[in-house]
Amino acid sequence: MRNIVFAAAQFACSWDKRANIAKAKDMVRAAAAKGANAILIQELFETPYFCQDQLAEHFAHAAPFEGNRLIAEMADLAKSLGVVLPVSFFERAGHTHFNSLAMVDADGRVLGLYRKSHIPDGPGYQEKFYFTPGDTGFKVWNTRFGNFGAGICWDQWFPESARAMALLGAEALFYPTAIGTEPPPAPPIDSRDHWRRVMQGHAGANYMPLIASNRIGTEKGQVGEITFYGSSFIAGPTGELVEEMGRKDEGFITAGFDLDEIAKMRASWGLFRDRRPELYSVLRRHDGSSE
Repeated sequence: MRNIVFAAAQFACSWDKRANIAKAKDMVRAAAAKGANAILIQELFETPYFCQDQLAEHFAHAAPFEGNRLIAEMADLAKSLGVVLPVSFFERAGHTHFNSLAMVDADGRVLGLYRKSHIPDGPGYQEKFYFTPGDTGFKVWNTRFGNFGAGICWDQWFPESARAMALLGAEALFYPTAIGTEPPPAPPIDSRDHWRRVMQGHAGANYMPLIASNRIGTEKGQVGEITFYGSSFIAGPTGELVEEMGRKDEGFITAGFDLDEIAKMRASWGLFRDRRPELYSVLRRHDGSSE
């Protein structure tokens, strides 16, 4: 057996960066004390979700991957607690900026970098102003507790992302997130359940646990505001909701799995045995036309 306990945290963010980081660290310590081995913190937790508006001054929040203070602090924490930490951060690389994630192993080593592949653009979520589409490709890292892949927020809507990470050997999927209400002129819809169901499908289609962490609270921009859904969850390998949080709860959830037992069931279910890659070339073009 390879038993592992995953955790997902959620909390509200302010413009006090040090307070946000301290809160994230407290959540990690508390989750580790409850037995968590791999702990997910929400997307861009160092600040409020600044992408509501197109403001050039927000580029000042970005920092390089190498020598990154936030990643170094979280790596020290991971080492002291013996836990795996995917760390979301705003990356500056030369004159370019990315929405990125560093995977930190339980010994404090930074295993690598993932840059968000899918960048949304719409009212309240104007990420294309800030982020260049990621150029790392999808990533899976061999950590102390298993092989883990991570997407970032908008990546979670694309089944191709989850399947790619599964094909690269992922045994669990992480999705740090910032999603909430749709400000005008977008239609006044509540996408919370849609958001969850899509990711539950990724878990079931690839037969592996999936951990999603979202922020809470209402954040005001210059022309509108977003109330984040919270509702962080951990899905099991058949897509079932194993643990979940409410829309306003601050804290964390944990759930344990036997990765060896899941691997056996994944193989027996035939989801990868019966794939037909030679039929999937339609996925390589935007309009679905043949190559």
